[in-house]
Amino acid sequence: MSKPESPSAPSCAQLFWIFTRIGLTSFGGGLSGWLLREFVQNRKWMTQEEFLNGLSISQALPGVNVKNMAVWIGYRLQGWRGAVVGFVGIIIPPAVVIVLLGTVFSSLSGYPLTHVALTGAAAAVVGLSLSMGITAVRAVPRNAVALTIMVATFNAVAILHWPLFWVVLVAGFISVAHAFVRRT
Repeated sequence: MSKPESPSAPSCAQLFWIFTRIGLTSFGGGLSGWLLREFVQNRKWMTQEEFLNGLSISQALPGVNVKNMAVWIGYRLQGWRGAVVGFVGIIIPPAVVIVLLGTVFSSLSGYPLTHVALTGAAAAVVGLSLSMGITAVRAVPRNAVALTIMVATFNAVAILHWPLFWVVLVAGFISVAHAFVRRT
């Protein structure tokens, strides 16, 4: 892995507050876009390639992708302490707020404006997810095998509705094998 562009690594406290802020201000999906903007584009603590590699690993592991990503970024920047801080920052404060909001929304669920607000938040999430997808596609190597795997994976999951687990397992194996063969 190449070194981040910024000469100074963040403190554990900085990591905690960044993950807490992102966790508290993001709704639904799209968190990967916030993490990319914060750690790669704004603070330059890691490269886009490092981030996308971590995102790939985080999506391949079981569990919530953003939690996996927070643990990976924290570990990458501050070792095991950073991993713990990333996990706690992205999970605990938002969990407290979710419980409080759940209580409020359940008491407001009879009002039409509540449903409008949730629909608006869902639309914003789709936009953030699309932005992250476009960023990832731009980083895909422009070779026939990588593009074929990407298109085949999309078709298998989105159009043919094949089980995601098996598609990712097979496509991941083919991708890793191809990358291994190209590097040796």
